[in-house]
Amino acid sequence: MAYPLDQEKWRRVREMLERNDLDAIVVRAPDNVLYLTNYWTMKGYDLAIFPREGEPSLLVIEPQLREAQRTAWNKDVRFFPFYHPKDPRPPMIRAVEMAVEVLKERSLTRRVGIELSQNSQICDRMVGEPTVYWQGFYDSFRAACKETVDAAPLLAQLRMIKTPQEIERMRLANELAALGMEHARDRIQPGMKESEVAAMIEGHIHHVGVGYKGKVEMARAFTLVWSGPGIATFTATSHRPVIENEPTLVEIWVCADGYWTDLTKNLCPGWLTAKYNALLDQLLKIFNDAIVSVRDGAPMGDIDRIIRKGIAAAGYPGQPSHPVGHGVGARAHEPPYSHQAAPGTMQSGMVWAIEPGIYWEGGGGLRLEDNFLVTAAGCEKLCSYPDDFRR
Repeated sequence: MAYPLDQEKWRRVREMLERNDLDAIVVRAPDNVLYLTNYWTMKGYDLAIFPREGEPSLLVIEPQLREAQRTAWNKDVRFFPFYHPKDPRPPMIRAVEMAVEVLKERSLTRRVGIELSQNSQICDRMVGEPTVYWQGFYDSFRAACKETVDAAPLLAQLRMIKTPQEIERMRLANELAALGMEHARDRIQPGMKESEVAAMIEGHIHHVGVGYKGKVEMARAFTLVWSGPGIATFTATSHRPVIENEPTLVEIWVCADGYWTDLTKNLCPGWLTAKYNALLDQLLKIFNDAIVSVRDGAPMGDIDRIIRKGIAAAGYPGQPSHPVGHGVGARAHEPPYSHQAAPGTMQSGMVWAIEPGIYWEGGGGLRLEDNFLVTAAGCEKLCSYPDDFRR
């Protein structure tokens, strides 16, 4: 989707380059290419060069040239052959060679940042086959530049604070998540397969999301669905049946033009059992206590401390086994991270995924998760679908 140039973002990037005395940064990760240029790569072979001064350069595979020219903020968009009749090498090698040529052409070879410690990245728009770095990628820039430094943590630091445009795009993704959950809430039936519920949600979001409000070009949803005793942590959706009067938990990620949600929502065909009613009341209180702590200037570790203390007091010490607070934006999981032993404070513009969970031995339990925008006065919940999912 063609968005207006995010001037605030580009200003922050240039200030970062100035502070770190960098001529330019070169990025290959699809989420960083999107962050800097607004172009969401189709195949993950593309590169962006963002200089301290002057126009950024975007290098894309030939079939994507027109789309890149239409959506990218920068005007310097160049292509390299996806297929070359005389060059049997993979296209990403031609991309790196072109990037080195551009750096030399623009006299940007003194001190350049590249992604040396990219711990994870979002896939390209095709999603199913992520591209990865190789030794020759790093060697090419080290050979061409006088000095290379790690740009990954510098970009991660910038990306923690969202611009107004990024927040607008994340609102759209959260709206689509709510629409998908509402669609499933009205149609779920006992005995349906977990995979059937997952397909219903994912298909509906893809259907209504493409072209949503004239503001979304591509929308996809990815889910994990577990029902009743199948509820666990980090297990796959299966063919287990939906259980009447027990929760069906939906771990749902929605991506709208490269910006993500990370949510956990619940459905219940029927009326929750007394046991689950009690568990939900406990978890809602713990969740709300953590939400109240989210505000500009609050300690980063408060989310983790409050949730784990509350879960222990509820009779489940040591739970959950997964982290309970992290950033979300152009990746579903990105800095910052809340850990009780970590320093730092929350800042306005951060978006947190907060996810307390309690799991029973042998199967069953609950998790709640929403995305919250940090403000000076507190925080704003971005998804309208309720966490208290009872009738």
